[in-house]
Amino acid sequence: MKKILLALASTFIAGAAYAKTCDVAIEGSDSMAYNKKTIEATGCTELKITLKHSGKLPKAAMGHNLVITSDADMKKTLDGAMKAGPAKDYAPGADGVIAATKLVGGGESDTITVSTSKFKKGTKYKFFCTFPGHSALMNGDIKL
Repeated sequence: MKKILLALASTFIAGAAYAKTCDVAIEGSDSMAYNKKTIEATGCTELKITLKHSGKLPKAAMGHNLVITSDADMKKTLDGAMKAGPAKDYAPGADGVIAATKLVGGGESDTITVSTSKFKKGTKYKFFCTFPGHSALMNGDIKL
């Protein structure tokens, strides 16, 4: 029994040594832009992403969020966000969405944490803002 417990403990410790949370800070501004075009997730077991709205405009006028989907699901997610509308902060439905921050206005921020196990190898992933018209400029790639 002692050998089994020692084996389990060493396995747990070895697994913990490989766990790596990557902290990413991204800003959205009143000029409708993220300050990053790429999120680097290579070697990460989870991503902790903080979106900060560095502008002054309220979310009704210039709200931003950060939504993660596969590249193939981006259009479907944007369509769902438009259907949700302003009453629901353009929050896309769960179908295809891997993670999403809430919609924030000037001076606000939100943080999400997502396990990289949700990403499939060989699939291209995007992050983008679902506020109407923003995704054309406010989008980027997640590098695994």
